[in-house]
Amino acid sequence: MISLADLQRRIDANELSPDAAIAQSVEAVDAQDKTIGAFVCRAEDPRVANSGPLRGIAVGIKDIIETSELPTEMGSSIYRGFRPRADAPVVMMLKRAGATIAGKTTTTAFAFVDPTATLNPRNHGHTPGGSSSGSAAAVAAGMIPLALGTQTGGSVIRPAAFCGVAAIKPSFRMLPTVGVKCYSWTLDTVGLFAAGVKDLAHGLSAITSRPELMPDAAIAAPRIGVVTQDFAGAPEPAGGEALRIATLAAERAGATVRELALPDIVAEAWRIHPTLQEYEAHHALAWEYRTHRDAIPPLLRARLDETTGLLPADYDAARRVANRARKALAQLFDDVDVLLTFSAPGAAPKGLASTGDPRFNRLWTLMGVPCVNVPAYVADGGLPVGVQVIARFGNDAGALEAARFVEEALARL
Repeated sequence: MISLADLQRRIDANELSPDAAIAQSVEAVDAQDKTIGAFVCRAEDPRVANSGPLRGIAVGIKDIIETSELPTEMGSSIYRGFRPRADAPVVMMLKRAGATIAGKTTTTAFAFVDPTATLNPRNHGHTPGGSSSGSAAAVAAGMIPLALGTQTGGSVIRPAAFCGVAAIKPSFRMLPTVGVKCYSWTLDTVGLFAAGVKDLAHGLSAITSRPELMPDAAIAAPRIGVVTQDFAGAPEPAGGEALRIATLAAERAGATVRELALPDIVAEAWRIHPTLQEYEAHHALAWEYRTHRDAIPPLLRARLDETTGLLPADYDAARRVANRARKALAQLFDDVDVLLTFSAPGAAPKGLASTGDPRFNRLWTLMGVPCVNVPAYVADGGLPVGVQVIARFGNDAGALEAARFVEEALARL
């Protein structure tokens, strides 16, 4: 994989020009993407900036995020050839930081669960996850150092876990979702994929102009609460092993680690997540569902058909539960710095029929808290399995620092 932080260091030291760095990514995409299929379209003549912290950094943009110079087709025939007149604000934030848009990465249709044809670079017989399939795969295959994805249920953290890359779902609305095809305005969150946690910190800091996100040389040993989300069901053996290994590594490195039980209202929030998601989806996709229903892929169409009876009263009740759960969760962080839990039930499922199960992700999306995937274990077949580090809302710097602590602790095992 390509380290964003290392590229920045080499460019700053004049060891590598921005043009040469972009050329390396273009060559890597040329070599890899015929097999992996991570890109739906590419920039024909990528513009290389000579200034900005992300100069020389090639970025993939999930194809539900609007770009003025490339089509935005949202994984759907309904939008074939659609070209917005303006870039989404988050794309402009990248450009202002000097990044070069390499192309649009594959997405499941409207970021739901109908799979793409993208292959997992770690094992081509297994899914890369979804809905940010192409973004995770492009980084994992060493094509680009940074990619944008989105998460409504688990679509950043889960594909990162399956492909063995670092990823952050930041605090809700740290990155703007204007110009991103909406599925659920309460849940949709823009996130980042990169080779390692330090690379995520460098990327997010540059995009947001937040120097506090940059990693310190020394990392304080965090207080970690391990949560197993029993209400979401048992993990697969590989998922359990990843959490066990990460917990052991953190303890050996000096972290204070203890198991925590989540309050009942938080478990209830996990249960009502689909109500919020699907009620809002019916509004967000109302035009597509009414005028192009037959062109909507089968799994999404079936979900919309099944949930037409959701009432405003159901939605309002779910919102009240979510608000109470966020307050209860915030109190847990009085006693610990971060939570550690599963990124996915286990390794990537075999075949491309499923993008994986978001049951260990969806709660944290609803809570709006920052989550970072850290690769922790390699299961049979060379399949990575991750864990996620979760911090208090707004403490993205703390989430990244603790995740780097876990990442470095795992490297020393």
